[in-house]
Amino acid sequence: MTSVRVALPGHLRTLAGVEAEVRVDVPGAPTITAVLDALEAKHPQLVGTIRDRATKERRPFMRYVACGEDLSREPSDRPLPDAVARGAEALRLGGAISGG
Repeated sequence: MTSVRVALPGHLRTLAGVEAEVRVDVPGAPTITAVLDALEAKHPQLVGTIRDRATKERRPFMRYVACGEDLSREPSDRPLPDAVARGAEALRLGGAISGG
């Protein structure tokens, strides 16, 4: 079991009733999918906000950053960087910014 730090944006912190970072226990190698599974299990009020409730597909407006690297377009089953797995760095979730 790996304890992973997850940094949430303000609107998700408010919804979940948590501080800026939460810790979730992830069985096996931490991946985005495994972290989101653990996050939704620990904070069910987040179900449907980060991923589609039925398909579990990541919502296109969400971004995932770890160790300064944007992982948003990476496969969900790609192992997260070692620093995230060790708890030295957080997996940061955020909303995409667009404009024109």
